[in-house]
Amino acid sequence: MSRRTEKVASQLKGEVARILREEATDPRIRLVTLTRVDVAPDLSHAVLFYSVMSADAEDASALEQVERGLRSASAFLRRRAARALPLKRMPELRFRYDPSLALGARTLGLLRELESAHEAQGARADAEGQAGAGRSGADDETA
Repeated sequence: MSRRTEKVASQLKGEVARILREEATDPRIRLVTLTRVDVAPDLSHAVLFYSVMSADAEDASALEQVERGLRSASAFLRRRAARALPLKRMPELRFRYDPSLALGARTLGLLRELESAHEAQGARADAEGQAGAGRSGADDETA
C-alpha cells in the first residue's frame, strides 16, 4: 500500500467512524466499530472492516442485520465523508465483518477460565499436601 492510500485509509476510517458515532440514526449500526480500512490503489473503492460490540455479536442473524444496515447507509456515509475529506473522488464503500475482536474476547475469556481452574487446582493440591503432611507426622509419633 502506498503512502497516499495509507493516508486516505486512515482519514476515511476516522471520518466514517465519526459519522457512525455522531450522525447515524439506524439502530442496526450503532454498535459498529471500524477495525481497518483497505483502499484500492486507484481509490475506486475502499473495504471497511468492522466489528460489532454487543452481546449477540456472534449471532448470524444479528450480523446480517448489521450488514444490511451498513449497506443501506453506505451512500449516506460516502456523501458525508466526501464533504469532510479533501478528495477529488470518494471511493465506493464496501463493508466486511472482522471477527478478530470477538475472537480475541473469547480467547481472553477462555484463558481466564483456565487460569481460575489452575488456581483452584493449585489450592486443592496445597490443601491436600498440608493434610497429608499432618497425617504422616501423626503416623511417625504412634510408631
